[in-house]
Amino acid sequence: MAEITAALVKELREKTGAGMMDCKKALAESGGDLDAAVDWLRKKGLSAAAKKAGRVAAEGLVAVAVKGGKGAIVEVNAETDFVARNPQFQALAAGIANVALTTGDDLAKLEAAPFPDTGRTVKDEVTQAIATIGENMTLRRAKTLNVDGGVVVAYVHSALAEGLGKLGVLVGLKSTGKREVLEQFGKQMAMHVAAANPQSTSIKDLDQAAVERERAVLTEQAAGSGKPAEIVAKMVEGRIRKFYQEVVLLEQTFVIDGETPVGKAVEKAAKDAGAPIEITGFVRFQLGEGIDKKADDFAAEVAKMAG
Repeated sequence: MAEITAALVKELREKTGAGMMDCKKALAESGGDLDAAVDWLRKKGLSAAAKKAGRVAAEGLVAVAVKGGKGAIVEVNAETDFVARNPQFQALAAGIANVALTTGDDLAKLEAAPFPDTGRTVKDEVTQAIATIGENMTLRRAKTLNVDGGVVVAYVHSALAEGLGKLGVLVGLKSTGKREVLEQFGKQMAMHVAAANPQSTSIKDLDQAAVERERAVLTEQAAGSGKPAEIVAKMVEGRIRKFYQEVVLLEQTFVIDGETPVGKAVEKAAKDAGAPIEITGFVRFQLGEGIDKKADDFAAEVAKMAG
């Protein structure tokens, strides 16, 4: 059994929004397992935000690049938001995204690749930027998307400059249809992914462990209703369908019109394009997601300086 520390209780409270005593009890009941404690709170109806992601705190830029049927997206972090508006840092992020079109997802290969027109590698160019701009920086991640016979479309929400911002998306569409239709629909689909943040393209692509975990939580919640087993089973299946509508791209409601399922929107676009359309994949990078950054207590710092 893991030790139930104050830090563990604090982390569970941040994840779920539940009270301190409830979090302590959940951890005790779960043997100190954080994920199991989250589920315990959800089953008891004590967690209002069990799926809440970690706090987004890192600064920097997400950069996208597209060439032909290939797209690349990278995240380059810095210490302050101010640096994201620095032209040198913007050129660095954009340049790395373009290099990633050739090297692919492997960060080691990307860092070792030549940075255009400098005689330096990508890693050395980041080091150079650290020296000249004066902030620590890191190339955090990269992802590429390829479509053989179709298009890859990029979208950056509230872009600071061309292909640069805090939230970027790539979407791949496979089709022999009209390119202008594919480009337009791909842009709409990328905007949807930015807003709806799906976990998978289709139900069969969804992590089955996540589905079973959700089913277990929903089953215990429904069982508490006191209804007969067959009614409980129907309740669970109904809630699982709703879960799919929340997290699976083709099952979600298309944000462009607010009413059509994405799967139906794909069918309509295929008619306009004159050929079937398949969404081959998507990538969504939001700046700093999953990274915790220490929050400074300014008042405590001043008090300490005052002696």
